[in-house]
Amino acid sequence: MLSKWIRFSPPQVLVLGFAFIILAGSLLLMLPISSSTGESLPFIDAFFTATSATCVTGLVVVDTGTYFSTFGQVVIMLLIQVGGLGFMTMATLFALVFKRKISLKDRLLLQEAMNQNTMEGIVRLIRKVLMYSLIIESCAALLFTIRWSFDMPIGRALFFGIFHGVSMFNNAGFDLFGEYRSLTQYVNDPVVNLVTMFLIVSGGLGFIVLSDLIEFRQRRKLSLHSKVVLSMTATLILVGALVIFVFEFTNSNTLQPLDWGGKIWSSFFQSVTPRTAGANTVDIGGLRQATQFFMIILMFIGASPSSTGGGIKTTTFTILVGAVISMIRGRSDLVLFRYRLAQERIFKAVTITMLALFLVIAVAMVLSTTEDASFLSILFETTSAFGTVGLSMGLTGKLTIAGKIIISFTMFAGRLGLLTLAYALGPKKGKELYRHPEGKMIIG
Repeated sequence: MLSKWIRFSPPQVLVLGFAFIILAGSLLLMLPISSSTGESLPFIDAFFTATSATCVTGLVVVDTGTYFSTFGQVVIMLLIQVGGLGFMTMATLFALVFKRKISLKDRLLLQEAMNQNTMEGIVRLIRKVLMYSLIIESCAALLFTIRWSFDMPIGRALFFGIFHGVSMFNNAGFDLFGEYRSLTQYVNDPVVNLVTMFLIVSGGLGFIVLSDLIEFRQRRKLSLHSKVVLSMTATLILVGALVIFVFEFTNSNTLQPLDWGGKIWSSFFQSVTPRTAGANTVDIGGLRQATQFFMIILMFIGASPSSTGGGIKTTTFTILVGAVISMIRGRSDLVLFRYRLAQERIFKAVTITMLALFLVIAVAMVLSTTEDASFLSILFETTSAFGTVGLSMGLTGKLTIAGKIIISFTMFAGRLGLLTLAYALGPKKGKELYRHPEGKMIIG
């Protein structure tokens, strides 16, 4: 594998690897063969699209279904697949196919890419990632193809099925329905809703959780990580659906015209999709401001570690909430499912959250000076980019060149993770050999 010839730290390799894929994708999307009209796409738009696809976000400045040719759409689909699973995962696939040895540095890279604490079993985990992804995407593509074969020719339905199976499982949010409609025409369709939500949730749970669930019949137990992810994911989806249902029930632009089935489907779908998916079945710009702000919170939290999604992650949010509850109750330890968490985990959760807040606030402030739009739509766009969600209130297509560059960087940072990016720019120092005396200060 390429890592044998590269003398960089694992975080630096990941940053450079994703940057190389984005650049290569940009050049491919600029080719005349990539557009349906045969015209070359400007570099900034090609760069933005390649970044959005590789970072599995879904924000677009040109419509994927109408602007790009089949070749361009295939390029986008491949960028989504590589970006969602990680380029090191794909490199490992080729190494396994050609029976190449996985070196120690390769394992360190895989450990960093999958956000694992140890290298033990990392290659076995990668095999599971590849197998689960192929099976889930194939089954979803088949179901999509059968459903859409009633609406379009079978060949087109097959391509649509494969593209959306890959896009939704990797939480990318790209679609081919044209005119920025996403899945609004299928707001009442149970097959499209169920399959899409299953793909989004399964891709957002993380491959460690999927492995635990699949092997549950043999092991008869779940890890602490899986318990936290599953419980918080279920809570966010249920609470989100309830809040959206209540806020939008009388909104004539969204839920009011729908029957009860459509209201319920829409509420759950719009609760699931901020988990970094980007698809929507109602007009996001038509939602009430309270709902839009609530979706900003869901997008900021995002999916789970070792998944295809972004955000600060459900485990980080759980630790923050748990730490607050423990402090209110006067407890010195944070206990989840009868397990005590080390202080290091709490510090890491606080660090990730503060870095994310700083990035989102800083980007939103800068965009407020470069873009002519309301602050809520700017904040929505910024959080969507950071969480690699892809939902938009209509600002993406109106971005200035400066705005496109800023949003591209935000998507890049959100996909790689702020700690990984920080370690890449400034490598971690060794462990301190001394401790300062303890000081006291008043808080609160």
